[in-house]
Amino acid sequence: MNITFRLATPDDGSLLAGMNHQLIQDEGHRNSMTLLELEERMKGWLSGEYRAVIFEEGNELVAYVLFREQSESIYLRQLFVARDQRRRGIGRHAVEILRSQVWSETKRLTVEVLVANAPAVAFWRSVGYTDYSLTLEILPGKSSP
Repeated sequence: MNITFRLATPDDGSLLAGMNHQLIQDEGHRNSMTLLELEERMKGWLSGEYRAVIFEEGNELVAYVLFREQSESIYLRQLFVARDQRRRGIGRHAVEILRSQVWSETKRLTVEVLVANAPAVAFWRSVGYTDYSLTLEILPGKSSP
């Protein structure tokens, strides 16, 4: 596997929005934003407090991550591996690159995962993340038990 990486710029917003749209579908998220809305949001994030890393093999985009670094921690908001590139260890390799070449060893690393997305929960645990909290909710219009 010959994976290279680079920091994304706001000009990559359209490319990342398309992958973000697939991520939303794959994880079963309730986000209903259009591709154009996702692109505008991504460009805003990349112009502000978020950074993204694009992973390529040859000239092909195989994965990306979006994260926000703060004084004591790094919050990983999104990791997406292209659908036709999955089950090759690219996600695991991307996390290794981030931890060894992009992120500081002295910061706490966090990621949020939808509890219904069992494959993602298993993946994050397999690369070293451990359970910390669980968010519970009551949706509008739901009656009490």
